[in-house]
Amino acid sequence: MSTVYSIDVQITAPVNDTEVTDRVADAITNLFPGATVEQGPGELRGETHELEHFSELLHRHEILDTARGIFFENRRGDTFSFDLKKQAAFEGRVNFAVGDPSELGDLHVRVRVNDPDVESLVDHVAPPTEGGRPLDV
Repeated sequence: MSTVYSIDVQITAPVNDTEVTDRVADAITNLFPGATVEQGPGELRGETHELEHFSELLHRHEILDTARGIFFENRRGDTFSFDLKKQAAFEGRVNFAVGDPSELGDLHVRVRVNDPDVESLVDHVAPPTEGGRPLDV
C-alpha cells in the first residue's frame, strides 16, 4: 500500500519586461504539470499538490543525491524550499539554482508537508541512493 502525501507546493517566478509571460508559465508547468498558474504584478504564481512528475525528472536526470541535499539544507520545520533555473525549466530540465540568482530570476519553490512528514516525502521524491541507484525506503 502506498502512502498518500498531503502537500502544498507554491512556485513563484519573476516575469521581466524582456520575457514572454507564457514562456515563464511553460517553465513552471513543464516541471509541475498539475500546477495552476496565476499572474500577479511582475510575477507568476503556481500551486500544486503533487511532485510525481518532478520526482520522475530527478530520477531520469540522476540527480537524486543533489536534490536530497538541497531539500534538507533548506528545510524549516514542515517546509523546504529550493530555486530552479528558469531556462532549464522551460526546456523541461531540472537545474537547481545555487549562489547568486540569475539575471532573469529563478523559479522559487516552497513545499509545505501536511502529512506524513518532510523526511518521508523527501524519501519518496528523491530516495537515498547507493552506487547511484535508488534504495527502497
